[in-house]
Amino acid sequence: MTNQPQAYVAVVGPGHLTAGDPLLASAYEVGAALATAGAAVVTGGLGGVMAAACRGAADAGGLTLGLLPGTDRAAANPWLTLSVPSGLGEARNALVVRSADAVIAVGGSWGTLSEVALARRLGRVVISLAGWSVQDSSGAAVGDGSTTACDPAEAVRAALAAARQSGAQPTRGA
Repeated sequence: MTNQPQAYVAVVGPGHLTAGDPLLASAYEVGAALATAGAAVVTGGLGGVMAAACRGAADAGGLTLGLLPGTDRAAANPWLTLSVPSGLGEARNALVVRSADAVIAVGGSWGTLSEVALARRLGRVVISLAGWSVQDSSGAAVGDGSTTACDPAEAVRAALAAARQSGAQPTRGA
């Protein structure tokens, strides 16, 4: 299949955000830039950051995959190319990050923190854009495999570089 993406990047973040939240604009930019570079965007398939990233990717002609927590495909955001109802609830967060070559966390919520932790446990690079900063018990930042980005373009560059290092080869741009 010639249109198969060579990199899969998970975009994770709060699903409860509403229109006008600046994180949504960042997530949209991340999704669009990933799609332009030929990467597939993987999300939890619902609203907020997930929907904004998918909308950006879809507007740029990219592939989006949503791994839904419930069993109803109708719950998916409308910008998904593929939606997979897992029936796993929040446990689907493990599938989201396991299916990705790198993870971009836009903002933070408890669900986002679980995805960040699971991604790091699996050895995935996590790029944080206005998101969680994890510290150890002494208060030192835990930077092992995690990067903070200043803007969406920097987050995408870092994620695509991490994907290339993991063996994925984005086909365009970046």
